[in-house]
Amino acid sequence: MQELAHLRIAILAIDGVEECELTEPKKALEGASAHVDVISRRHGEIQGYRYREPAGKIRVDRTLDEARADDYDAVLLPGGIWNSAWARGEPRVQQFLREMNGAGKPIAAIAQATWELISAGLLRGRKVTGCPTTKDDIRNAGAEWLDREVVVDGNLITSRSPLDIPAFNREFRAILAHLAETVGR
Repeated sequence: MQELAHLRIAILAIDGVEECELTEPKKALEGASAHVDVISRRHGEIQGYRYREPAGKIRVDRTLDEARADDYDAVLLPGGIWNSAWARGEPRVQQFLREMNGAGKPIAAIAQATWELISAGLLRGRKVTGCPTTKDDIRNAGAEWLDREVVVDGNLITSRSPLDIPAFNREFRAILAHLAETVGR
């Protein structure tokens, strides 16, 4: 299947990422022929987790210093408490997200990754979901939190947890397929 051929998707993550929130969407995107880069602080590998237990290692393709928002058609933010807590305070992540948003490009976030959207100042007036423990943070950022598998509001695609990944993958992939048709690549 070539529906996403020529689209470039960035995945921003570090050690402590919820492994399946990165690997399952990545597999779905690559299965549709998208080019996917895992972007982190440094080259090498990052440590994935399954809840609070170490899981597999994930190869990093580019660093935050090397990656530019202009190089990508969309960005995915997998969750994980440690991953998202760090990323939300990283100025390079905030700038990358603001540039993607300013260009109207799809930004997809799972579970705690909504923290990154909050810190980048992207949620005021939006409808989103995220893990229930982020509900108050989302509301305090001026957004409406909805208890749904996936919520799409403009260019934002958000999901609650690893349990919702099948629905998240379907929605994100459909949005990207529409983008690929629109762009006409």
